[in-house]
Amino acid sequence: MRIVLDTNILVRANARARGPARELLQLIAGSPHHTLLLSPFLLQELERVFSYERVRLSSRLTDEEIAEYLSYLRSKDMSEVIFPGPAPRVVPSDPDDDPVVHTAVMGRADVLCTLNRDFYNRSVLDYCRERGVIVASDVDVLRLLRGHKQSSE
Repeated sequence: MRIVLDTNILVRANARARGPARELLQLIAGSPHHTLLLSPFLLQELERVFSYERVRLSSRLTDEEIAEYLSYLRSKDMSEVIFPGPAPRVVPSDPDDDPVVHTAVMGRADVLCTLNRDFYNRSVLDYCRERGVIVASDVDVLRLLRGHKQSSE
């Protein structure tokens, strides 16, 4: 399964984190059947979000740990980086989210995992569905992958 994790999921999946986002990232990393899709936009946004003081405090990550995490995500063993080009306007409430949708579409993702409610707008869901991309939360994607793992055993 090809999966895009939005920035809000990637922040919650860092090495010190616990919870569904971290578990999801580990499940993707530990399976030859799943591919994490990233883009330069997602990686830059993740780096920017980690610079916010509130995120630094809640994650408790040092500069070195953030750099290690970003390097880990960029590694060829961990992800496939998609270069989607200019994004069409898809997310009516926040055009800054369009590159995330476009990464999923151009990367032929099966799933775009996010907690951002802007992605659950009917027009965004329809746009993604028409292109074969499901939009789902980390908890829902975990359920999906666990079911996929059991059916492939």
